[in-house]
Amino acid sequence: MSDARQAAAAASGPLGGTDARTRPVVVVLEPIHPSGIEVLERSCEVRQLANPQDPARGEALATADAMVVRSTKVGGELMDLGPNLRVIGRHGAGTDNIDLAAAEARGIRVVNTPRSNTDSVAEYVITVALMLLKRIPEVEQRLRSGAFSPEHGSLPGQVSRGGLSGREAAGTRLGLVGAGAIGRAVAVRAQALGMKVSAFDAFMDAETIAGFGITPVAELDDLLASADIVSLHIPGGGENTALLNAERIARMQPGSLLINAARGDLVEAHALSDALTSGHLAGAAVDVFDPEPPAVDHVLFSAPNLVLTPHAAAMTHEALERMAQDVAANVVEALGR
Repeated sequence: MSDARQAAAAASGPLGGTDARTRPVVVVLEPIHPSGIEVLERSCEVRQLANPQDPARGEALATADAMVVRSTKVGGELMDLGPNLRVIGRHGAGTDNIDLAAAEARGIRVVNTPRSNTDSVAEYVITVALMLLKRIPEVEQRLRSGAFSPEHGSLPGQVSRGGLSGREAAGTRLGLVGAGAIGRAVAVRAQALGMKVSAFDAFMDAETIAGFGITPVAELDDLLASADIVSLHIPGGGENTALLNAERIARMQPGSLLINAARGDLVEAHALSDALTSGHLAGAAVDVFDPEPPAVDHVLFSAPNLVLTPHAAAMTHEALERMAQDVAANVVEALGR
């Protein structure tokens, strides 16, 4: 911890601020649901900014004991704007936008909301899985383009003869890469549809995975080779960067499906585009990109049989309210209020 930060901490007392008897100051850098603000205001002074580039940011952070962020990149430079800063609250499940080493070096605690969006993301995964199984993006495009004609008989017949028939979820093999909270929530919903669910998790033993009613798979490559649908539920970065590269995608079942609602850097975009274009993969759904937002000429935008969404899996009214309330409660707890 720097000398300036140590001095600020000593002056502020255990709860921060210029006077330990005052309420701690929490700066909210990006708008969150009002219910989260209400939680903070019960025991803290809250300063809400319009956006991370708000001209008042420096002045607000100068006396802040905590800050709440959503997608803002938080590095040491931003942290140093708040000499009294003790807590960073991340409105979301991951902390990859926060320099955790820099926070630790400054004695700043980082809290997040790992369970708040579980149901929303799990529902998204099942939704796009069903869309891909039923080939909805493909048949909708064909219908809009006028590919079906009265002269060629009934629509169901044209669908069948055109090789556009979908698949049932029941009996489909779903392979989860990661058996954390979201992966398990996906498994529950998939099993209710009759899917056979297996999972690979490098940090969870087979007995624990099996205890959730999921078949454990010891090696990632074995999971990829045996699943009809692969869904990713692990953090990005580090060794997980480009985890699904061209070599690993080639190991997936011909005609299988890939869903990525975790982190954009998990999948090599060009390799995915090539696999879709060649037909090795029958379809994919991608909700996350690296970087975000993607460029307008992103390679995936021209790939076939692909559902693309703008990091929206967790963006439900219910999840946003939960995330706001949970990050507020976690910040308040970390401040000792």
